[in-house]
Amino acid sequence: MKKNRKTFGMAMLCLLFSHLSYGQALTLPDALNYNIADSVLIKAPNGITLSAVVVRKKGAPMQQPTALMYFIYSDTKRSLMEAKCAADHGYVGIVADARGKRLSPDDPVPYEHEAKDVNLVIDWIVQQPWSDGRVAMYGGSYSGFAQWAAAKYLHPALKTIVPYVAAIPGLGLPMENNIFLLANYQWPFYVTNNKYTDNAVNNDGARWRAMRMKWWESGVAYNKVDSLDGTPNPWLQKWLSHPDYDTYWQSMVPFKQDYAKINIPVLTITGYYDDGQVSALEYLREHYKYRPNAEHYLIIGPYDHFGAQKGGVSDLRGYQVDERALINTREITFQWMDYILKGGKKPELLQDKINFEVMGANTWRHVPSLDQMEASKIRFYLDKTGEEYRLSPLKPVQGNFTNQTVDMADRTTMNNDYYPDPIVKNEIDRSNGLFFLSKPFDTAVSVSGSLEGELKAIINKKDMDVGLTLYELTPDGQYFQLSYFLGRASYAHDSSKRKLLRPGKEETIPFYRSRVFSRQLKKGSRLLLMLNIDKNPFAEINYGTGKQVSRETMKDAGEPLKIKWSTQSYIDLGLSSAEQ
Repeated sequence: MKKNRKTFGMAMLCLLFSHLSYGQALTLPDALNYNIADSVLIKAPNGITLSAVVVRKKGAPMQQPTALMYFIYSDTKRSLMEAKCAADHGYVGIVADARGKRLSPDDPVPYEHEAKDVNLVIDWIVQQPWSDGRVAMYGGSYSGFAQWAAAKYLHPALKTIVPYVAAIPGLGLPMENNIFLLANYQWPFYVTNNKYTDNAVNNDGARWRAMRMKWWESGVAYNKVDSLDGTPNPWLQKWLSHPDYDTYWQSMVPFKQDYAKINIPVLTITGYYDDGQVSALEYLREHYKYRPNAEHYLIIGPYDHFGAQKGGVSDLRGYQVDERALINTREITFQWMDYILKGGKKPELLQDKINFEVMGANTWRHVPSLDQMEASKIRFYLDKTGEEYRLSPLKPVQGNFTNQTVDMADRTTMNNDYYPDPIVKNEIDRSNGLFFLSKPFDTAVSVSGSLEGELKAIINKKDMDVGLTLYELTPDGQYFQLSYFLGRASYAHDSSKRKLLRPGKEETIPFYRSRVFSRQLKKGSRLLLMLNIDKNPFAEINYGTGKQVSRETMKDAGEPLKIKWSTQSYIDLGLSSAEQ
């Protein structure tokens, strides 16, 4: 647990901190080759002022399409690099700063205004003499979110978006499946303390580790964590007042029927180990749900949050990535823009709507939908025979249960060691949780898709936070982490409305917002599923009273949580012979 959690905080912060440089090192724009405007002010009719960097290649046509990146991590040097790169690819390169950042005199306001602010920038662009009236957007994390935010009120000039690892506020962060995460606590300070980024506060790992442990050991309410740190966090408090995925969050990105109106081509890029993958794929699923004929493509492979934005790294948290999995995200982005805006060739990798790399097979596969990543799905039940916990393809006898007890007030142990760092382990902590093991596979098989299914349980409280982690247990005893799920039972049916569990009554808890993955399992490998209750210093603790969780304290723990897991619980996995 300790080893894996050591880097958890920074890894989860990657969900937000997209401030890396891409590809080759770029020099500052040369005045002999570029027309540069690095102090552009965009004054909007509603009274706000946004700033931007604009770069055009000298000798380029009088009018060109625009490649726009919109981000909150203001950095003039980075903006120049990004805009110059776009100009080199035949576009007017623009990097616009979020409200209140860099040269904007307004106050920084994360998330809340991007749906309209980005479209104000597009309005300004199409009025410029160098614009041909067409805009493409690209970028990762917050920039990915900003693209979808703009699509909520789709501007006619916006012709395509290329979001990498795009966030959804309220769904992937600062809470995931309605559980608030403590790992990205300092992010509001990082982006709102000044006009650029407060790197000192962000990099003060000792401060945030101490705060997490102080909160964990004290047992005080989650909404008091900023008092333990000693600095008020008004953004945290505002977000905690919206534990449902309510209209506050829904107003920031497309919601339900909004997706039906998004008629532009989209290229989504994310990774199996992207902390924000649940957000990136939620956009895709909802787009296809409400617009079945959407021209929406996906590239997904063994990348984390940063890696997906550049095309991967050869050594990913101890996993030696397949050579063919390594791509060039930047070049694919501009190939896509050329394909949409200039009649260019579609990027070679996009042979179907869903394009994914099979880990261990060193190959890409291409299918029309996420549901078709494998030819068939296998249902594994969470069965128990004697002392043996099994992932069984046979449906057990109804009425059998597996018992688990968790003392939510106990601070001597941490539950739910789900974070994949390292991805490949020689051992895992089996001191708590339930571990269900399949039979060895007689041949190599590929397993792809999401970890989804239904849990059926009887508990003595009104709520619980559930964790599931899926591994490949190899013949030589290594544990290769494939996917994980984290979610609050009371929101399992509807993230916008809490429905408490009935103590003593069997409840059904469906789940699907896990990490999509694809892996070729070795002959003799087994699947291992860990089922546990989330209780650790990295997320709010649900004591099961039914009160707002962020206000519960250790005093609310009462008697231990007692769970009777039905053996009718199951997971569904896409699985087929590796020879198919």
